[in-house]
Amino acid sequence: MFRLASCTTLLFLLLRVVGLAWSQVLPSLLIFYLGAGGWKFLRIIIKTLRRDLHAAWVLLQVKYNVKRSLREGRTVPKIFAEIVKRHPNKPALIFDVTGETWTFQQLDEYSNRVAHLLSKEGFHEGDVVAIFMENCNQYVGLWLGMAKIGVEAALINFNLRLDALVHCVNISNSKAVVFGSELSTAMQQVQASVGTSVKLFCCGEWDPKKVPEGTEQLEPLLESSASHQPNIPQRGFTDRLFYIYTSGTTGMPKAAIVVHSRYYRMAALVYYGFGMRSDDILYDCLPLYHSAGNIVGIGQCLLHGMTVVIKRKFSASRFWDDCIKYKCTIVQYIGEICRYLLNQPVRETEQQHWVRMALGNGLRLSIWEEFVNRFNVPQIAEFYGATECNCSLGNFDNKVGACGFNSSILPFIYPIRLVKVDEETMELIRGPDGVCIPCKAGEPGQLVGRIIQNDPLRRFDGYVNQSATSKKVAQDVFKKGDRAYLSGDILVMDEYGYMYFRDRTGDTFRWKGENVSTTEVEGTLSRILDMTDVVVYGVEVPGIEGKAGMAAIADPSNGIDLEKFVKDVEKELPSYARPVFIRLLPEVDKTGTYKFQKTDLRHEGFNPKVISDRLYFLDSSKGKYIPLNETLYQGIQSGKQKL
Repeated sequence: MFRLASCTTLLFLLLRVVGLAWSQVLPSLLIFYLGAGGWKFLRIIIKTLRRDLHAAWVLLQVKYNVKRSLREGRTVPKIFAEIVKRHPNKPALIFDVTGETWTFQQLDEYSNRVAHLLSKEGFHEGDVVAIFMENCNQYVGLWLGMAKIGVEAALINFNLRLDALVHCVNISNSKAVVFGSELSTAMQQVQASVGTSVKLFCCGEWDPKKVPEGTEQLEPLLESSASHQPNIPQRGFTDRLFYIYTSGTTGMPKAAIVVHSRYYRMAALVYYGFGMRSDDILYDCLPLYHSAGNIVGIGQCLLHGMTVVIKRKFSASRFWDDCIKYKCTIVQYIGEICRYLLNQPVRETEQQHWVRMALGNGLRLSIWEEFVNRFNVPQIAEFYGATECNCSLGNFDNKVGACGFNSSILPFIYPIRLVKVDEETMELIRGPDGVCIPCKAGEPGQLVGRIIQNDPLRRFDGYVNQSATSKKVAQDVFKKGDRAYLSGDILVMDEYGYMYFRDRTGDTFRWKGENVSTTEVEGTLSRILDMTDVVVYGVEVPGIEGKAGMAAIADPSNGIDLEKFVKDVEKELPSYARPVFIRLLPEVDKTGTYKFQKTDLRHEGFNPKVISDRLYFLDSSKGKYIPLNETLYQGIQSGKQKL
């Protein structure tokens, strides 16, 4: 009886979320019931009931708050002002390097000074100012102060230099750059290219000999600026807040548009979905120029009153010590951070913490349970999403390996879908009616989200560059005449609706008639090599169908035992997934968010004339990797050497 009553409650809640009537839902339920074989439908309901009910409640909360914000003209600064009134003296930000703690009142006053200063300097609503600095409390105060007067911040990756840095300043039409003193040399290198019309402000230790000519010191200007609330322009919930750049794994970075409603939606879905509390203390070791660090992390401070510890840069050796020091209850991760932590020597302190939740995305299935058991972290709050996407997912019920889910009972409540793509070109496959073909359980497909531009939860704001925006949108995806966002990611869904990340579009390659997932092979090889950095990709071989697997492995000390490695590979991987070529190099290039740079590696292939690193070829007849020299390379190119 309880399950039946709960199921009815669930359906009522789901209907309220999308405003559907029973007359619309009952036919769908009947079709699903018959198509799933009756008993199977009931089993799925029992398995997913609690999960879907929780998700419905989360959607209701977020949708209600979004509607309220639209109605009342709320923005991120206005929501933050409500938090300040609630507990002005509570710690808001703690900077790890100095231990400096800012209360909500202090953060508010600092951002007010920024707003008054920029107004005095002649900046107006709609102007763009770039922020180019490492993580610190001031970083948050700067963009928040800009937002208070409608100035939009361009958050630039502090690892960028020369042409890429100039590109990011120019594409956003920034009228000024606030840079950290630690990046003075980088700014000097590009000052001539940026132009004299762009004002420069330096934040941090002041050395007039090191900063570009004409740079103004920020701190004295802020000290003489007013700290009271500025006159806030009539910005709306769907107006632009700031720009976040893509990681630039291929080509120049793209400036993704983040509006106030998107900032709220991303932070709120995580907060409500994973059961966070305002008294949690969150450890944010991710770069603040990225959405995971600045929205998912800092958003909990600005929108929900949580204390956030800001780490200047991630440190695997200091991670758990920091958590103990600041009594953190939530930690953030992304990409390879969990693997780096597992690669550290075992210490007693790694379980002497108060951490109850690890929040992030990219935790590989191959190390998921090892991470949980070794570090005693009860909940993995894995999610899927991108700065600009409208099809975010959340693993709300701690399902091992999943990055989220969609309801199997009423999938149209949350309009996302996995659609079939061509295995070679990765182009969308369409049926006779021209509409994309949805994937069945177990079939890999590209994740897409229906675009409804007047709905803040479904809209797609795109990039500053319109052509880049167009490439992420497809027509006739769910039905004729609609538009959908293309994630570019390949996922797999099981019968219960759980989603599992497979690969970025284009990273999967075919070899020996089989699909090879680079992500899965990378995870296996990294585990075999005690969490070493490994990048896997496909390379073309003349006269051979598909692409041969190649692994670039970080081996700075020449310590890899290839004889042992090949035996382990034979045990762990099927023949088609074993790397045909090995490249041993000092280190593997990564982005600031720990994503591997594959483009150059893929282009260089396995040519020993082009590559100075050590190269090896898997000689299957001998069962071992042998050095790849020019003679062997020519034999492979001509077809004399069989693969």
